[in-house]
Amino acid sequence: MSVPTAAADQSVCAPLPVLGRDVTVPLVTGGEVTYAALDYAASAPALQRVWDDVAAYAPYYGSVHRGAGYLSQLSTDLFENARRTVAEFLDCRTGDQVVFTRSTTDSLNLLAAALPDGCEVFVFETEHHASLLPWRDARVTYLDAPDSPRRAVETLEHALAGRDPHGPALVCVTGASNVTGELWPVRELAAAAHAHGARIVLDAAQLAPHHPVSVRELDVDWVAFSGHKLYAPFGSGVLAGRSDWLREAEPYLAGGGASRRVGRRADGGVDVEWHDSAARHEAGSPNVIGAYAVASACKALTEAGFDTLIAREEQLIRTVREGLADVPEVRFLSLFGDDAPRVGVLSFVVEGWNSSHFAAALSAEYGIGVRDGLFCAHPLVRTLLGSDPQSQGECGAPEAAPGEKSLNAIRVSFGAGTPDEHVERFVRAVRELVRDGARWSYRTEDGRCVPDTSDRA
Repeated sequence: MSVPTAAADQSVCAPLPVLGRDVTVPLVTGGEVTYAALDYAASAPALQRVWDDVAAYAPYYGSVHRGAGYLSQLSTDLFENARRTVAEFLDCRTGDQVVFTRSTTDSLNLLAAALPDGCEVFVFETEHHASLLPWRDARVTYLDAPDSPRRAVETLEHALAGRDPHGPALVCVTGASNVTGELWPVRELAAAAHAHGARIVLDAAQLAPHHPVSVRELDVDWVAFSGHKLYAPFGSGVLAGRSDWLREAEPYLAGGGASRRVGRRADGGVDVEWHDSAARHEAGSPNVIGAYAVASACKALTEAGFDTLIAREEQLIRTVREGLADVPEVRFLSLFGDDAPRVGVLSFVVEGWNSSHFAAALSAEYGIGVRDGLFCAHPLVRTLLGSDPQSQGECGAPEAAPGEKSLNAIRVSFGAGTPDEHVERFVRAVRELVRDGARWSYRTEDGRCVPDTSDRA
């Protein structure tokens, strides 16, 4: 049983076609320009291939696992094939489960709900909030930010050495930082965790779109990622890995699909037999289109070849670093050093500029979309900026007015769909803003810096 799919782009040339590549936006200084989407770390644009595959399937839409009709059967087949495609993409082991969720955040909250009683969790303060915060009901040890990959492993080994090796424990680590883009020593951290009787979950939200992720080679117990960072539309995610904790836990959501049998008891109660497969945590009508889109993105990236994608992305990183190397006002943020391997994510501050003001000028005067703030990784960004990592901050833009100092940063990020011109324009824009200042006046509105359309600078 099959559904028509869009023809795969056989070209190995980058960038890969993505939605929105021809969108134009107005400039406050007049005219329009093609939008440079350089916020891939937040959400990457959907691949054209993925969108075409989804459009080809849409007329065949049907509810899965429940219908006898042709479209329901076809959709069920497509949904389960998507699960197998994701398992292949992640190089899962025999017996691993692939659970479809809404996002990385949802995946890690699902795993948090499945932790056995008395489980200890070890997590670095450098994590995104999606992997820093879900463990509220467990005994959590937060580890200080390391200054090198070697130090990260040593810090984890020291923390694990003091625990009861017979009790359950989980280590949560990122594969690539959403702030600095730096690659973490996942394989070594997994070895340290297992040596001390702990399991490990990999937050691959920033890693999977840029590098191959093999559950088997990295020897992680679980991996989580989001579709919207993997060039698929919003609303889909994956938790893949060992089945035992998931099989033994109460269903993440109680409802249809998670239950195998439900019956009334003589005393008026209800007896439930839950599935022990991935369906146990997929109650309700699943996001079939989302799962299919994730699988399509997995195929597209595999066919494009990660070696090619990585090589081109490294060239884009060099374009940014070398293009701004002689601008002393620009300081890139890093834990492991400027030469550390990284994906296409770079955060920086500009001396004399409020980060919201600088990001607003990039958008309004150059048509460039970046991110400013604390990137939902408050302790890490505050550590990198030299402020108190325990102080609280808001995820949005700072309240500081243009020209005022703010303890926030600017992030530029790119990937498989980024044209060279977008990165080159970004470098040129940063240099011009630092040298000449903004060409327009700006004001703070609802906590965000915006162009003042009533007055020109």
